[in-house]
Amino acid sequence: MFKSAPLTAERSTEFQIKGINDGLLVTLGEGEWSVLREYLLHNIEERSAFFQGARLALDVGDHVLKAAELGALRDKLGDFGISLTAVISSSVVTEKTALMLGIATQIQPVKRLASAPKPVEEPVHVNGETAVFLQKTMRSGTRIQNSGTVVVLGDVNPGAEIIAGGNVIIWGRLKGTVVAGCDGDEHAQVCALEMTPMSLRIANISLDEKPRKSKPGPEFASIESGTVIIQPWKHPTY
Repeated sequence: MFKSAPLTAERSTEFQIKGINDGLLVTLGEGEWSVLREYLLHNIEERSAFFQGARLALDVGDHVLKAAELGALRDKLGDFGISLTAVISSSVVTEKTALMLGIATQIQPVKRLASAPKPVEEPVHVNGETAVFLQKTMRSGTRIQNSGTVVVLGDVNPGAEIIAGGNVIIWGRLKGTVVAGCDGDEHAQVCALEMTPMSLRIANISLDEKPRKSKPGPEFASIESGTVIIQPWKHPTY
């Protein structure tokens, strides 16, 4: 469960985030609604990669919300690609408002098919190390940082950034910025089905090339003789 940083230096109000069957549950702390709302949206913007595409249940406690306030929040969350699926509150007014807007007032358990892949961006264990697996395209402004490996099942668009202490494996097109072995691991590698990065670095060595033209077939980048080179990715190299 994630706890946010304090709202201000003077106040220790927090909100909490935890995973539920059908998405995420955010529980707001005490404080003025306008302050909590802006702080929630600020944190979502700062962690846009984590929240993108999420189904969000929001516990607002005893805050009394009218249709204009709750509707504006739902629309703003939609701008971040987030679906507001439920609003939990001890206020009867807020519950009625949510129902009027077509928003549930309790968390509904949803069963998933065992074979259905679930998009995640949370630590998993791969070959004995902590890794992050992301099943979606990373768009401009999205940033992922992890001390281990990062695996992306999708494209990494221009303006997106990955920083990994280990390898970076992209089952898609790499067009953004990647740093592998960021703590100095010169054995780290970057693999992609299409390798045309805006910027690529392994450890402290950058790819010394002009923008690359697309080449057919998967490729991987590694350090050889003190230089980052790109070669055909014929077999798994990680």
